[in-house]
Amino acid sequence: MDAGCGTGKLTRLLWENLPRGRVVGVDLSRNMAVHARENLESDFSGRVGFVVADLVELPFHNCFDGIFSTASFHWIHDHDGLFRNLHAALRPRGWLHAQCGGGPNLDRLRQRVRGLSQSSDFSQWLGTFREPWFFSDAEGAAARLRAAGFENVETGIEEAPFAAASGREFGDYLTAIVLHRHLELLPAGLRTDFVQRLVDAAASDDSPWTLDYWRLNLRASKPG
Repeated sequence: MDAGCGTGKLTRLLWENLPRGRVVGVDLSRNMAVHARENLESDFSGRVGFVVADLVELPFHNCFDGIFSTASFHWIHDHDGLFRNLHAALRPRGWLHAQCGGGPNLDRLRQRVRGLSQSSDFSQWLGTFREPWFFSDAEGAAARLRAAGFENVETGIEEAPFAAASGREFGDYLTAIVLHRHLELLPAGLRTDFVQRLVDAAASDDSPWTLDYWRLNLRASKPG
């Protein structure tokens, strides 16, 4: 399973490195799943499939030999439910390999976003908005994996900063990748201003237009 497959870019790589069997991409977004299927099914008909489902409510039981995921788990608040469902979806001795945001991920940007959201210009729409992310530390993730029934658990945090080449690139990245759920709540006329204020603030950082990414790496297996 490619858990949180998005457009299917990783799904393609998984299939290309799979000598036999099938890859199933799962995503909560129907649009993403349709887009991924259109991109891949003509090349890999019969060996790749896509399912629209919530990773916390998966319709699978003892189905997969392995689950891979990247940049998806931090969009889910309920990691206890997430890991229980992934464990149930695996066959005995199945494995989980995943990477997502964790630890102090995006701390500097998040502080600025929270401050801006509470300002008079934006609080009407974002003042009570709960952050759409959950960035677990390594110890908490390991405890949740074991509580869900996994063994051979390995977790760790690594720094992985991203630096944009210009303010425009930084703003485009924030808009498309990081803050789309915030921006969806704002009137169209305020979205550019919200992002631009963050771009201007980041311009004066020691490393301008840099995001302080931290990655949480997860490895575990289901007992045989």
